[in-house]
Amino acid sequence: MDAGRKPLLPAGIEVLLRDLIHERTGIFFESDRVDVLIEKLEPLAMARDCYSYLDYYYLLKYEENGVEDWARVMDVLSVQETYFWREIGQVRTLVDVIVPEWFQKTSAPLRIWSAASASGEEPYTILMALLEAGWGGHPIEIKGSDGSSSALQRSATATYREKSFRALPPHLKEKYFIPVEKEWKLRPEIARRVTFERANLLNTAEISTLARSPVIFCRNVFIYFSPHAVRQTVAAFASRMPSGGHLFVGAAESLLRLTADFELKEIGESFVYVRV
Repeated sequence: MDAGRKPLLPAGIEVLLRDLIHERTGIFFESDRVDVLIEKLEPLAMARDCYSYLDYYYLLKYEENGVEDWARVMDVLSVQETYFWREIGQVRTLVDVIVPEWFQKTSAPLRIWSAASASGEEPYTILMALLEAGWGGHPIEIKGSDGSSSALQRSATATYREKSFRALPPHLKEKYFIPVEKEWKLRPEIARRVTFERANLLNTAEISTLARSPVIFCRNVFIYFSPHAVRQTVAAFASRMPSGGHLFVGAAESLLRLTADFELKEIGESFVYVRV
């Protein structure tokens, strides 16, 4: 294919690509946004020297060594808009109610999973809130995951620009971060307390261990999923979470008509889905 030449778009192939990506990732583009999907995929198809998007479809669907191609797809589709202290009421419920109740009942470690953690602001927010509340000496494991490799790289560097701090109290920024040129880096002794791994929420093998966590934050993810993909993901969580486990979703997300495995309860100052 000529360098710089855009791939041909045969009639109907955009729907095939849309449905394949939905099947593999859960992310769904309505018919009036399929052109946005093609725009995002265009540089990937060109980089693979595809004559048409049909070639790219076959590459994604049948290529035996397509792991890297799917990783690039996840990178371009990943939404990285997040910030520290986002929807902090839910984190306060975790810190003020759920964590104390856990350690009143057991001395076993508590695992908290931040699913689709993007560039890391959410799990680091959870960690800072726990430290501020005096839980730093307790056996609490915080795991972050994302389907995007580039997002995980940003999480690992733990270096952020000003927009990530728009809700974080200034004294906590000064306490936990070090200025680095025009950015701020989370102190290494803090950052190392959160571990990250790559996980596609629709791949049950990749989330099998993570979903056993008694606390899962999966916030502002399902707004990009179809109802079918949400049901599939929540069912995978439910089949592994312990009874009484807590699932936090975004303020604009509801599971009420999608699952009977969780009961919505008001705990502290937020609503939480509790595994029945």
